[in-house]
Amino acid sequence: MDTNESVDLLVIGGGVNGCGIARDAVGRGLSVMLVEKNDIAEATSSSSSKLIHGGIRYLETYEFRLVREALAEREVLMGIAPHIIWPMRFVLPHRPEMRPRWMIRAGLFLYDNLARRKSLPASEALNLDALPQGEPLKQPEFSRGFAYSDCWVEDSRLVLLNARDAADRGATVLTHTEFLRASRAPDAWTCTLRGQDGAERVVRARAIANAAGPWVMPTQQETGTALRGRVRLVRGSHIVVPALYDGPQAYILQNDDRRVVFVIPYEERYSLIGTTDVPHDPAMGRPHCTPEEAAYLCKAVSRQFRAPVTPEAIAWTYSGVRPLHDDGSDNPSAVTRDYTLQMDRAGAPLLSVLGGKITTYRKLAEDAVQQIGQALGRTAPSWTGGASLPGGDLGGLTRAAFTESMARAHPWLPRPLLDRLIRTHGGMLERMIDGATSIEAMGGDLGGGITARELEWMRAREWVTQPDDVLWRRTKRGLHMTPAEREAFAARFGSLAAAA
Repeated sequence: MDTNESVDLLVIGGGVNGCGIARDAVGRGLSVMLVEKNDIAEATSSSSSKLIHGGIRYLETYEFRLVREALAEREVLMGIAPHIIWPMRFVLPHRPEMRPRWMIRAGLFLYDNLARRKSLPASEALNLDALPQGEPLKQPEFSRGFAYSDCWVEDSRLVLLNARDAADRGATVLTHTEFLRASRAPDAWTCTLRGQDGAERVVRARAIANAAGPWVMPTQQETGTALRGRVRLVRGSHIVVPALYDGPQAYILQNDDRRVVFVIPYEERYSLIGTTDVPHDPAMGRPHCTPEEAAYLCKAVSRQFRAPVTPEAIAWTYSGVRPLHDDGSDNPSAVTRDYTLQMDRAGAPLLSVLGGKITTYRKLAEDAVQQIGQALGRTAPSWTGGASLPGGDLGGLTRAAFTESMARAHPWLPRPLLDRLIRTHGGMLERMIDGATSIEAMGGDLGGGITARELEWMRAREWVTQPDDVLWRRTKRGLHMTPAEREAFAARFGSLAAAA
């Protein structure tokens, strides 16, 4: 057992908050180790609605500071990761019995102006009975509405790119490594970890950041300390169905229970529908979309869309558990999505992360590292707001212009595949292709457009160990493959791993 490892900061949790903290901290000169018991972004952070947004519905609960911060972060994140984050227009059909027009207009005015907009258009009123955006909706019941802008994000890749950048800057990133326990001294923690092979290692850390998400409370217990307050586990489930309409717009539907449900274009030929907000019982095990949740989402969309959505049409579902800071609200949908950082300095520092949303992860990490740096006497300026994530530097081009330049440089790549590769690798595409001039030169198609070369790139740089890491997190190509094709991919995956 190695007892000689020593770092300034041990980060527990490979979700968006943990990876964001690790990246920020190593960039400020701290030595960092991040441990994740499963795969990067395997849980909550790959199970979101995949939106970078201010959270327009939070205006109704007067969370103006959260909305303002999230809107400001929306602009920052578009700048540092334009290959995985891009604008999306949202259509809001008006339901007079739910909220009057003046209230929605006022809310959208606030949404437009709480933070500076540099690249997104302002909101507007729509006559949906005369526009293509109204065609999927029941008419004349939903003939009026509004439109506003937010952003789409490839959520699991956002997490991965933070981990990759942290590692490139010197952090040690250990997946499939479990945090077992820690003992505290005035100046350091002695932490015991266990790898996938069962071997234990002991690491000395001057500080710990507990970013274990839904497992933040049991992880805290392994440090011999207690959290102040509670974490409420709320499950959000999504369903994926064949595309309900043509067009790039998304819809935000006011549901009968006063919640909102999104319908979003997804993976070229599908629609993503979500999300639910239900209390989650850990005894359920791995979270999954229940029949009741699926029926709820189908009913919400069928209430306003011409074509009914039925559970039989569902191609895929996924669920994530949000670890929200319990603010005492009776309604899970009303529990704050803001984050809380708890710093315990009764000995070596321990910072615990409660709550948060993917849009504000970078700001959360910035605040967390500032507190950790102060506790360690190692402060340094913040830096992540102006530094591109891997693949985010497109040479000063827009994503559309970069795509056209890559199409000219690589005419042998089919356009759908090129588009997907840019959404995956961005400015790293040339390095991944590595001079290939044909699909055959990239090792052939292993299924779903994933080539042997791309798979090896993911193995080498993205901590891939299992087929599902590729099919459902690094990409969503599993959705485009039959069960037989996924089995064949798994077999090729195994044979390539054995040959490596």
